[in-house]
Amino acid sequence: MRGLPWRGRQLEVRVRVRELLEWPAERLVRPLAAGQSPDAGGPADADAEPERPSHEMLLASVPAAVLRSFSHRLLGPLQEYDDRHNAELIGTLRSFLACDGSWSTCASLLYVHVNTVRYRISRIEALTGRDLSALADRVDFFLALRGA
Repeated sequence: MRGLPWRGRQLEVRVRVRELLEWPAERLVRPLAAGQSPDAGGPADADAEPERPSHEMLLASVPAAVLRSFSHRLLGPLQEYDDRHNAELIGTLRSFLACDGSWSTCASLLYVHVNTVRYRISRIEALTGRDLSALADRVDFFLALRGA
C-alpha cells in the first residue's frame, strides 16, 4: 500500500473524481461562510476570485507539514541524486509532466536528444520505484512538485 507515513500510520488521500466533476463550479471555488457546510446552497459571490484548478484547492486543504513530507519522501531521492550528479532529474520530471508524457516534446523543450529524456525518466523510476507510464504515479509526482 502506498501512503504517507504520519504518526505511525499510513495516510492515503482518495478523491472520487467523478463526483467532483459533477459539482457546480461555484461549489469548488466559493469560500465558505463561517459555519456554512459545503453542501449549502446560495448564489456565488459576483466578486469572488477567478476559478482555481481543483488540484490547487485540494493541495490548499492539506496541512503544510503533510504536504512537505509527501513531497520530500517522493522527490527527496531525486534531489539528492541531482545534487551529487548534476543530472537535472527534477527539471526533466517537471518538463515531462508538463508535456503530458511526450518524449519528443519534452526533448525539444529541454534541447536534448529524446534518448536523454528516456534515460532520465528511467533513472527517476529506478530511484523512486514509481512508473511514469501509470497515471496514479504521474499524479503523485505532479502533486509533489506542486507542493514542493
